[in-house]
Amino acid sequence: MLTQKDRDIENEDKNCLAAVFFFSLNVYSSVIDTILVKSKSMDKSIPNLIILPDSYDKQNENFPVLYLLHGAGGNYLDWSNRVPVITKYADKYDMIIVCPDGGVTSWYFDSPIDKSMKYETYITKELVPWIDGNYNTIAQKKGRAITGLSMGGHGAFYLSFRHQDIWGAAGSLSGGVDIRSFPNEWNIAKRLGNYRDNKENWEENTVINMVYLLDKESLKIIFECGVNDFFYEANKRLHEKMLQRNIPHDYTERPGRHQWSYWGNAIKYQLVFFDDFFKT
Repeated sequence: MLTQKDRDIENEDKNCLAAVFFFSLNVYSSVIDTILVKSKSMDKSIPNLIILPDSYDKQNENFPVLYLLHGAGGNYLDWSNRVPVITKYADKYDMIIVCPDGGVTSWYFDSPIDKSMKYETYITKELVPWIDGNYNTIAQKKGRAITGLSMGGHGAFYLSFRHQDIWGAAGSLSGGVDIRSFPNEWNIAKRLGNYRDNKENWEENTVINMVYLLDKESLKIIFECGVNDFFYEANKRLHEKMLQRNIPHDYTERPGRHQWSYWGNAIKYQLVFFDDFFKT
């Protein structure tokens, strides 16, 4: 998450020199494409990392896609830099992995007070169609999943709960699933306004209040959080709320804190879950 220095950074327009460019690098046996996708809604180009399995050019078929989101203070390179084995998982499970840049602290929604921050629109209406238009994908919800860590865990559930026509499976790793508990952290107030004067914005945009959008068959769900994590209690409440509403889901809690060693281990189990979903 963000340090005090990170909280003062608003460099949302980095690396936006062209509409689209490609850079490929062989890591393990996968291929990585770094692309810039033009966002008309925000009038800027946004970097994304695309990890292609080794079988991509060897098989004349379409592949499922996992959208993998970073946390606050991070960027689209975080997963490949901090968990480099993620590229090997793309080979193992024959899936494309897309790591979008979600801004320093966008929280992956369209800000109701800052019209320059429209990351929900970008990912759902601009990035997903671009990926489907430029790669051999299964361009249906049965071929798409989304997950992420911390802010990205909030983003994965936020986007998938609200757009069940796009994603068929969703996960969260140590997700900030109830942002109301942190009114002064991670620039959330800059996206929604201060809690005291803009309570409705906070209530409408926190994941734990979106469970009503779900039914038993709409979305395959998996999430987890370390018991020593500051987001643990919120994740536990979300789990209990889903139980009360009879929403099927996989939930795990285990020893761990808000750190990369936890997420690098946890993502392995979610990839098995998503692979099972894609094969069903």
